[in-house]
Amino acid sequence: MPFREPLRAASLRGESRNMAADQNNDDAPQYLLQLLKNAAAHHCSGDLEKAEQDYLRVLDHGYRGAGILLLLARIAAKRGNLENAVGHLDEILELDPRHLDALIEKGALLHRIGRADDAAGCFAIARSIAPEDVLVLSNLAVAMADSGRRHEALIEFRRVLELQPDNIGVRHQMRRLTSAMVPFWHIQMLNDTRRNDAFERAIRKAVEKEGPDARILDIGTGSGLLSMMAARAGARNIVTCERVPVIAEAAKRIIALNGYEQQIRVVSKSSSQIIVGKEIEARADILISETLSSDLLAEDVLNTFEDAHARLLRPGATVIPRAATAMGCLVESDVLSQHAFVGDVSGFDLSPFGALSPQRLPVHGTMTSWRRLSPDVDLLRIDLTAGEHGAEIRKLPIPVLKDGIAVGIVQWMSLDLAEGIGFSNHPDENSDGGWLQVLHTFPQPIVVAAGGQLDVMVGHDRASLIVLPAPGLSNGQRNETTIGGSGRQID
Repeated sequence: MPFREPLRAASLRGESRNMAADQNNDDAPQYLLQLLKNAAAHHCSGDLEKAEQDYLRVLDHGYRGAGILLLLARIAAKRGNLENAVGHLDEILELDPRHLDALIEKGALLHRIGRADDAAGCFAIARSIAPEDVLVLSNLAVAMADSGRRHEALIEFRRVLELQPDNIGVRHQMRRLTSAMVPFWHIQMLNDTRRNDAFERAIRKAVEKEGPDARILDIGTGSGLLSMMAARAGARNIVTCERVPVIAEAAKRIIALNGYEQQIRVVSKSSSQIIVGKEIEARADILISETLSSDLLAEDVLNTFEDAHARLLRPGATVIPRAATAMGCLVESDVLSQHAFVGDVSGFDLSPFGALSPQRLPVHGTMTSWRRLSPDVDLLRIDLTAGEHGAEIRKLPIPVLKDGIAVGIVQWMSLDLAEGIGFSNHPDENSDGGWLQVLHTFPQPIVVAAGGQLDVMVGHDRASLIVLPAPGLSNGQRNETTIGGSGRQID
């Protein structure tokens, strides 16, 4: 995400003239002055090779001024010799460690050659010299972002906006950066009324059971919605943790805006960094966590819950949700086939490229056009009240109800939130929430016949669901090698 504003650079002609003027004294040999004039003339005419040669000859005669070194650095950079350019800038910084232009230009070059963290170091020193220089702050922010220090980058961009509130370029970069840190589905999830109502019913039930003084730990603060639901239910001792700083900041503002800052404390840390006796007074009586992904496990769910049981919860604590089940069915769809497989394209056989296709595809929009070939089946159930979960895999026979070409299994989830309270993003519910259905694609489409069964290997490796056809085909099943154009009406 490089910041595109050009670096500040002094006039080359003016600098060269100043170099010559500096040598215009009784001790300056005429040949040295002539070299400088020649170098300036070549430089200004665009003959960079000759200009570089003349400047280097000046250096060979013992003049190593910062101005000439800066010009050489710029010429080397323009000619593509970036390492040489950095070397010239290093010489300047040996003479003057706080030379602002050298720091700025070295930072820009380091960023170009992929050394973003080192670039950030240069810009940080430049900031200490010119703390209100918009260019320095902007480039520091970009270097920080590209070296993985996104929240620090956001802070620097905010400083730029304090100086230039109407800087559209910086506002755009901030939105890009925030979008990279905050997944797109948050807003969609927050607007899912069915989900919200189900979680609030479970939270009220837990607070009624454990009492208003129960210690509540909410892992994955997000907007603070679930913690505020607990506070509205009467809970007075709520700690919520969020590992993304910009989200934690937003949650603090939202909680204060709604008047619950006395009941809820936001900790800007991962739950794995929470320490009993420090961030939370004692082990929690209630755990609330919605760190579930559409395919159940992608957000490190198992490690999060296991760590909470081991260190952060009292024995027998109330857990919301109590369990999560991945459900699914075999499907046929020309539309989904076009997203999962490839065959003949423009007269060429591209089918081997299908081996690189994604294992999982979110199902949304036009991709909802598919036809069930089997009943709904439970693929995998995760008990979130358990302290440990080992990886597992098993063979699951799926009954086939209709003839067709199975492209994979469309999967959704069903949550057990509390006794008698659940939530599901079943496709028949037409849910537009943040949890989408997921197509687990087969390596190749498989022809299936009504009355038979398709054996599928299902399980998990603790980080993701495993959904694959069992090795070998039986009961008349066969691979379908012609992709698309099945001629069937998809319903």
